[in-house]
Amino acid sequence: MRNSEKKINVLVVDDSAFMRKVVADLLNSDNEIKVVGTARDGKEAIKKFKELKPDVVTMDVEMPVMNGLVCIKEILKISYIPIVMISSHTKTGTDYTIEALENGAVDFVSKPENILEMKGNIIRNELVEKIKMSFNVKEEIVKDKKEEVAKNEYEKENIDTKKILEPKRIDKKPIKVKNNSKIRKNNNDTKMHIIAIGTSTGGPKALQTVISKLPKDLPITVVVVQHMPPKFTSSLAERLNNCSELSVKEAEDGDVLNIGNVYIAPGDFHMLVENHISELKIKLTKDPPIGRLRPAVDVLYQSLSDTGLNNISSIIMTGMGSDGSEGVKKLKELNGAYTIAQDEKSCTVFGMPKMAIQTGFVDKVIPLESIASEIIKIAGGDI
Repeated sequence: MRNSEKKINVLVVDDSAFMRKVVADLLNSDNEIKVVGTARDGKEAIKKFKELKPDVVTMDVEMPVMNGLVCIKEILKISYIPIVMISSHTKTGTDYTIEALENGAVDFVSKPENILEMKGNIIRNELVEKIKMSFNVKEEIVKDKKEEVAKNEYEKENIDTKKILEPKRIDKKPIKVKNNSKIRKNNNDTKMHIIAIGTSTGGPKALQTVISKLPKDLPITVVVVQHMPPKFTSSLAERLNNCSELSVKEAEDGDVLNIGNVYIAPGDFHMLVENHISELKIKLTKDPPIGRLRPAVDVLYQSLSDTGLNNISSIIMTGMGSDGSEGVKKLKELNGAYTIAQDEKSCTVFGMPKMAIQTGFVDKVIPLESIASEIIKIAGGDI
């Protein structure tokens, strides 16, 4: 139980009466959570949000009258609230979910193919965990804002948290690289530098911030593990491809790593990179999950370490847990990899970067907005 006896008040938004009942029952079964209200569409959700002032909102994406995407934007104009999406596996549902995460939703839970499985313990545990994580995110944001207000002697009774969580406009203009870049050659006699990114909660928005700023003439290849279920990683790759000068795709077994490309590990597959003498290839496996995770960052990092290459840099960004920490150690000890961790203030959740930093093998801790610039420096570019 949390230190405070106050329960986490949740507003459940879904156009299906069945889903509203199931989600409410699942959440109310935890003694730290209380569902204070439900709404059947975005318009009613805004009204209930103003009346009930919940701590967290769960929201369906596809609803009549006002869908989840519009509702998120309208709610975040009023004040900050953590929003957890309840998402379907349809193409439209996955696309909307990625957009919702970019627009300010904290996380999502995917509906099972068989809707009756919503009542199972796996979904319950995931939903409860993400509600509690979202509430902690809210408390940290409010705490940071209060400290900022006090420091600057603003009016203590009018704390404006809205500006913190409103989606920021991302400058998609890439940073230019000078032609005299000096690129370190790798063991395959290429000029390619491998950037290996690991991220989880808050990752889609963070990835957009970084990848959209990388120029097409930078001699890098990027491999990414984002903790997501199947189908959602495909939608993520498509959206990143649309905002980037680099070519972004969901990785396929046998893909050859090429300069100017970004490869996203598909949901429910581990992604490895193997050295085939003259080229590097991606291998996808259904090996057992690592700490319930598949794909796992540690699996990718271990495979990169096994290549024996020394032109690798690892980047750990926002996310829950400790995935990537063991891999960071191996890449540093065996390959001399340069490692970056996203700083706490710019993370949605500081778990993964924090654990990586605690290994003592992280070279630099920087804000999200500085990561693209650092990648250019790593690859030999000059900003």
